[in-house]
Amino acid sequence: MRSDSTPLSNRRARRIASRRSRRRPVLTVGALVVGVLAAATLTGTAPAATASPADLSTATFTLASTTTPTALSVSAGPEAYEARAATATATQTLAAATAVQNDIAASGLDIGQPAVVDTTALEQATDRLEDAAVLPPAFLPEISDSVSALTTTVDQRVAELRGGLDAAIAKKAEEEAAEKARQEAEAAAAAAEKAAAEARESSSSGSGSGGGNTGGGGGAYVPAPSGGGTGDNSVSGARASARAMLGNYGWGDDQFGCLVSLWNKESGWNYQAYNGGSGAYGIPQALPGSKMSSAGGDWQTNAATQVAWGLGYISGRYGSPCGAWSHSQSVGWY
Repeated sequence: MRSDSTPLSNRRARRIASRRSRRRPVLTVGALVVGVLAAATLTGTAPAATASPADLSTATFTLASTTTPTALSVSAGPEAYEARAATATATQTLAAATAVQNDIAASGLDIGQPAVVDTTALEQATDRLEDAAVLPPAFLPEISDSVSALTTTVDQRVAELRGGLDAAIAKKAEEEAAEKARQEAEAAAAAAEKAAAEARESSSSGSGSGGGNTGGGGGAYVPAPSGGGTGDNSVSGARASARAMLGNYGWGDDQFGCLVSLWNKESGWNYQAYNGGSGAYGIPQALPGSKMSSAGGDWQTNAATQVAWGLGYISGRYGSPCGAWSHSQSVGWY
């Protein structure tokens, strides 16, 4: 009994050898058919066949002068099936090639290479495969293999162009985002500078707010530009407001970590935090809490207002959240 564990490569080799052995007589008959067709074309008559039906048992054909050839779409047999599959795949690939070229042209982007897919060879091979439907099935495999190989080549080119287009689109999006961030940063810096100038002018006229928060001390308060608050008084909402306002002072995410540590220690980011011993109030623990009214009349109920005041205080006294955090670690307050 034959074992089912025969390697796949051996079974495949036997199938290929069997297919080739079946094709040999058909190829011979195919050559005879071509000769007969040529003779009929030259003489204008169809000579009588001399071979008996038994001699042609491996193939069935009729002269083109007496019947319409069977189309590839309705041909039977494994060779015709493979030919139809190769044609369908090629058609899809040609459509994909047209689509990617159209998409690149519509985008107007430079993908760094010519946006061209040469499909001439594949189109010609596909046409030959369709035309081969009038020949015996033995003629189809070689043309089908050629179509499949050319399809693979075109597929690779389409994938290359599609990848280039995707990369160009992503690059454009990044550039647009960077430009938008630059413009916003410039606007925020200008607003912060204006606010700082107004604070200095107010301080010089005697109307500035001195003092410090927990631990006391001097230092100018630099108001944060308006905007950036989330309206959410939760811990996560207050932190989101603080992160949104960092850019107003030109601070990056590295400063946010120091700020989180500082206000975790001071208040746990609780906008209602109150120190009964000192009277410090809110997220930044302003002392007294009423000093935060310079950032907004809702300083007792709005975490974003407290954050804005706290960032302005830190900027004027320590220059950055990390500077304030370093001082707090050193002496216990800021």
